[in-house]
Amino acid sequence: MDRPRFTRTFLHPRFWPLLLGLGLLWLTVQLPYRVLLVIGRLLGLGMYRVAGERRRIAARNLELCFPELPLVERQRLLKENFVSTGIAFFEMAMSWWWPKARLARLAHIEGLEHLQAAQQAGEGAILMALHFTTLEIGAALLGQRHTIDGMYREHKNPLFDYVQRQGRERHNLDSLAVEREDVRGMLKLLRKGRAIWYAPDQDYGAKQGIFVPLFGIPAATVTATTKFARLGKARVIPFTQQRLADGSGYRLVIHPPLEDFPGESEEADCLRINQWVEASIRECPEQYLWAHRRFKSRPPGSPKLYEKRRR
Repeated sequence: MDRPRFTRTFLHPRFWPLLLGLGLLWLTVQLPYRVLLVIGRLLGLGMYRVAGERRRIAARNLELCFPELPLVERQRLLKENFVSTGIAFFEMAMSWWWPKARLARLAHIEGLEHLQAAQQAGEGAILMALHFTTLEIGAALLGQRHTIDGMYREHKNPLFDYVQRQGRERHNLDSLAVEREDVRGMLKLLRKGRAIWYAPDQDYGAKQGIFVPLFGIPAATVTATTKFARLGKARVIPFTQQRLADGSGYRLVIHPPLEDFPGESEEADCLRINQWVEASIRECPEQYLWAHRRFKSRPPGSPKLYEKRRR
């Protein structure tokens, strides 16, 4: 994709509310990091009270995935999850606008040698990640240390799309944005030995995947990871990030590449991926994106797991 450019149309009055909002957000994130954590926490608690539909989805997911937990513990997790989402709002702005040196001080990176080894061998790397609430800042912090290309869906608002892409791509000017539907483009980059951020943990429908267990529930799981690894001749390198409880920043871990991947079948690969997804989520469940209807696709004849959306 071409680099984003500012155009005079962004000065049109229809963009003024967004420009004002972005300006206020820019001013807010000039505050100290620990103050932003407090403000983000308050924002998350406010969202918990007013975001009824998202709260119901997240609560249902926690009920499905952690049935062994007492109700009071799941409610605590739910509230902390909204707190994490509120903090993520400011982490997004930090990753877009903080000076690079200030942002870099928050990074605690482990396992960078696994990406470097793939690069030195001339092999592509599928940086297999998850939709944690820390996704935006995790990608920014890693992008400062290693070129990472990303799967990208253009935002409907052109001004927001410009600001978002500018913020994401500034950490490494060699990084590229790849349209999510551009499979050929992704494969070309992998064959050139580049690393691409990719998350296989959402429900894209039964037509794009197969049903394998996740937290003991049949979940529609994309088979694309296997296809990309095989056709792109790439290593699959798991990547996780976590906001540290002591306020010192973020722990980013690049794990060793998956061995013998692809395996004997797409089903075996998807099961292996979901086992890793589940284990990674269990390490910090309060920071995962639970508001996604992960189990909306169901095997034929199986009952729906979510209530109909309330009008």
